[in-house]
Amino acid sequence: MSEPADPLLPRLGDSTRLVHQGRRRPEPKALVNPPLERGSTLLFHDPDAIYKKGLGEVYGRMGLSVQRALEAGLCDLEQADHVFLAPSGLAACTMPLLAVLRPGDHLCVVDCVYGPTRRFAETTLAAMNVEVTFVEADLNGASLARALRPNTRAVLLESPGSLTFEMQDLPAIVDMCRPRNIITLIDNTWAGGHVCKPLTLGLDVSMQSLTKYVIGGSDWFGGSIACKSGPIAEAIDAFMVNLGVNLGPEEAYSAQRGLRSMALRMQTQAATSLELAAYLSTQPEVATVLHPAWPDHPQHHYWKASFRGASGLFSIHLKPMPPPSVSAFMHGFRLFGHGFSWGGFESLIIQCDQQLKRSVSKPPAGSLLRLHAGLETPEDLIADLEAAFIRLRASL
Repeated sequence: MSEPADPLLPRLGDSTRLVHQGRRRPEPKALVNPPLERGSTLLFHDPDAIYKKGLGEVYGRMGLSVQRALEAGLCDLEQADHVFLAPSGLAACTMPLLAVLRPGDHLCVVDCVYGPTRRFAETTLAAMNVEVTFVEADLNGASLARALRPNTRAVLLESPGSLTFEMQDLPAIVDMCRPRNIITLIDNTWAGGHVCKPLTLGLDVSMQSLTKYVIGGSDWFGGSIACKSGPIAEAIDAFMVNLGVNLGPEEAYSAQRGLRSMALRMQTQAATSLELAAYLSTQPEVATVLHPAWPDHPQHHYWKASFRGASGLFSIHLKPMPPPSVSAFMHGFRLFGHGFSWGGFESLIIQCDQQLKRSVSKPPAGSLLRLHAGLETPEDLIADLEAAFIRLRASL
């Protein structure tokens, strides 16, 4: 179980709480971070105590000091009663679905959901005889109502969506689902649990990849599942215990350490991403800037209603042009790296056309590029992009 909450914490700012939550008071002295304990067997002087304590207190696989500290910090971050730790972001997205869905159930999934999660829904859930319907990426209450069936058990959201960054009307979806006892789940990785807190909006489950902004160093994997108390939490807890799904101590140590500085990193990276968006919006080769915090985003009003900040990840659509010109743009960056994951201190850019899979919407013509703003100086990143546009224009 997580450590008891400090009664002072609710009166403090987010950054302050993230620094201090889950850390024991020095009595009379202590390390800043909790001890990194590696072990499977816990020894007891009293042989009867083994059967008097809960499973999480007698076996190292269930987590020790560092996992408890991380859970406490994430509970505060997500305004949750319970946080369950998973070995990856994908595991965090799939475990709750397996816990709450049964054969014959119907699941609605937004069309812009994370690719591996989509694959899981189309293969594993289909094999379990769970009906899956992909719905509009910019889902609202009315469009969801058209997709609901008598056997709809859950709705899986991702706002903003992967690659194309559509937003959903979260409060309206909650109002549609709650009276019908439909479970609402959201992949909250873009917001890091920091700039959007879905549980406070009435959603049932908030999942995120700790690999991204929480860990923040591009060097470990992890995931978290946050929810309030009740039958859903009990179902997820039982399912993960029965499957033996856990997060190792080294990964948990990295995540709880990264959690302390996440708010400051995200603030800097969000500001840089908006500087990049402003620059890119002036380039004649750019058709659309897909950044929820950018005023021209078609669902910017959904972002303003449910989010209190942004992160560093967004996309652009280039205008249609010959593939060699797109290649000229992509080859030669000095500061932007090319890699799938994101959330670390480094800036990234990838071409996403090969990843796009949609059932409901058809992406516009022109290459889709996803950018992640790291912690570099914005002017240096803009100069790197300017050089790319010079290469592109020379190729036309």
